[in-house]
Amino acid sequence: MHKFYIVGAGPGAPDLITVRGMDLLRRADVLIYAGSLVNPALVEESGAGIKLDSWKMALPEIVGAIEENVRAGKLVVRLHSGDPALYGAIVEQMAELDRRGIEAEIVPGVSSLFAAAAALKTQFTLRDVSESLIVTRPAGATLERDLIPEFSRLGQTMVVFLGTELMEEVLARVECPPETPAAVVYHASWPDQKVVRGTVADIAEKARAAGIERTALIVIGKAVEGAASGFGRSVLYS
Repeated sequence: MHKFYIVGAGPGAPDLITVRGMDLLRRADVLIYAGSLVNPALVEESGAGIKLDSWKMALPEIVGAIEENVRAGKLVVRLHSGDPALYGAIVEQMAELDRRGIEAEIVPGVSSLFAAAAALKTQFTLRDVSESLIVTRPAGATLERDLIPEFSRLGQTMVVFLGTELMEEVLARVECPPETPAAVVYHASWPDQKVVRGTVADIAEKARAAGIERTALIVIGKAVEGAASGFGRSVLYS
């Protein structure tokens, strides 16, 4: 069976791509990358003779380009932002290509989720603070209903992807105390990274005042406070 590679580009900083991912990027004959979500430095680093921005390409075009080049014996890399397992829409690409006798090998990437934790200088699962991490997104044009109110009642760390444009609506619908710590992290690990801290009651206003309108993560929960969260000592160090 023919093969192509789906590679996670990491959260933004070009040196946060994995070693395996960078190796494939440099050896690629064809690179299909996820537009402005991928740092241009990574696109430039690739030795591919053909570089296609998938931002304006429909699924049949992407699949067709992969199939054509794989069958021509070329090494094809499909470069997704972050880790492709989170909101990467990779399964529909793989399903169609599998029907055509082309398999995918997936190279994981560092999600912006973890770059946000690094920017906040915290861990999302923290003893006596939060033992679980909820990753979700709000309803919108491509999702009829979300579970944000239900998830927010659990009192665990919640990270909301794809919610920056709907920030006010998202924060208005969470069902946890208004004083619950919250943060918005824009462009985690990029040179223009911004970190805004506050509470469920005021974080949307603070983030807008900081000029954040897109490409950010909303983080809700006491773990946002890191060392000041009142965490318990881990048995790892007992």
